[in-house]
Amino acid sequence: MDPWVALFSGGKDSSWALYRALESDRPVERLVTVHPTGDSYMYHVPATEVASVAAESIGIPLVDVRPADFGAAADAEEDVGARGDRELAPLEDALVELADDLGGIGGVTAGAVESSYQATRIEGMCDRLDATLFAPLWQRDPRSLATAMLSAGFEITVVRVAARGLEASWLGRTLDAEALAELAGLSEEYGVHVLGEGGEFETLVTDGPHMDRPLRLEYETRYDGTRGAIEITDAWLGEGANGRNVGRS
Repeated sequence: MDPWVALFSGGKDSSWALYRALESDRPVERLVTVHPTGDSYMYHVPATEVASVAAESIGIPLVDVRPADFGAAADAEEDVGARGDRELAPLEDALVELADDLGGIGGVTAGAVESSYQATRIEGMCDRLDATLFAPLWQRDPRSLATAMLSAGFEITVVRVAARGLEASWLGRTLDAEALAELAGLSEEYGVHVLGEGGEFETLVTDGPHMDRPLRLEYETRYDGTRGAIEITDAWLGEGANGRNVGRS
């Protein structure tokens, strides 16, 4: 079987897709992290620099993709679809090169949940690479997915907020059962997506069954009254092991 590649930001969705792939014995041999400069329509943006530390705990080599600022090249008349295609290009180029190095790519994991904008582009890319797309979160119930992540042992930290009801106190907060219950209430009151699919919040997985050692952080908090993020100043692997080497020898 040709080796698999996991699209990996370090956030909960891409981490869950990776975990499920390993759990089902798909031979993931590389993680690929895109590091957008500025805003992106296609990719998870915050805390991607920490992905390399998470990859060390996971035990799978990581490939970094560092495109130019997506916004800087945008034409005033460029539509959203054209921008999405342009943002996808650096990732596809990197996977083509990786396929040459690995002797082919059998499949690609992705953490798409509800965004057809992302999913259709990644699916098209996989077709061109002759690779299977594995997207285990796609069109699944958000609350059930979040509950499954916690039940599996994921430790999830909020690293960015940008929605009514998500104030500074959410930054650095662990998503546990109590937090999920609050998010369900905010969903009813303000329309906040329980998984943050609309960009309401972003996360970083700091421990899980696919990791040998937990990720530990030092950070500063920035909040302007409407949105905010943690700025990570240091990241390292702590002691102890939540991981069970899922799908790895």
